[in-house]
Amino acid sequence: MHILLSNDDGYLATGLCALAEALSKLADVSVVAPDRNRSAASNSLTLEMPLRAHTAGNGFIYVDGTPTDCVHLAITGLLDKEPDMVFAGINHGANLGDDVLYSGTVAAATEGRFLGLPAVAISLASNEPKHFDCAAQVAVLLFQKIVKAPLPADTVLNVNVPDLPFSDIKGFQITRLGQRHKAEPVIKASDPRGREIYWVGPPGKEQDAGPGTDFDAIKQGYVSVTPLQLDLTRYDTMQEIEHWISQEHT
Repeated sequence: MHILLSNDDGYLATGLCALAEALSKLADVSVVAPDRNRSAASNSLTLEMPLRAHTAGNGFIYVDGTPTDCVHLAITGLLDKEPDMVFAGINHGANLGDDVLYSGTVAAATEGRFLGLPAVAISLASNEPKHFDCAAQVAVLLFQKIVKAPLPADTVLNVNVPDLPFSDIKGFQITRLGQRHKAEPVIKASDPRGREIYWVGPPGKEQDAGPGTDFDAIKQGYVSVTPLQLDLTRYDTMQEIEHWISQEHT
């Protein structure tokens, strides 16, 4: 098996190194990751400038682009051998609920799935993550399961791991995405020349975070596994929207 690894924290990130070390014991591993932190890059592709790829001393390939760029390049021609699956992470911090809309880690996995490969995004749910070895063990278990029983063709797994020793993990829960409150207000400041600048505020606190959600699983000490679908169509409202669009308005 040949696994492509990427992330959004950059090719020097501790989580990426831990993931590569763990999975390289079971399969051939290629790492193609951003040259710097590209968190919250979402699914953006670089289209109006060329991308450059370089190889670090440890064999990791780093690209001056987004996580999606990295996975797209790797699968469509950068690597000599096409990978069999994609793992993105280990992200330094959670990707819970609405976070998946912005996450470069989830976007890297999504791009792998768009291009036809099984894909997993894995994150360590802590603002100051420590137990990367635990998340790496979780990745190994998921890899072994995928090899024995492949994922459905249109599925990405979004995995969040409590920042605990592996022995303290209570198990796995299959969860749905929770939701956050509206993001905190932007932070207004001034640059040294007195010009106004703005920092994006922190994400909102948990809102829909009850039993069955990814937020709750992490709180209870479980690994949260949320299957994501790439088809965003809201089928249950199609008839309602058809009726709405056909109405005559005066």
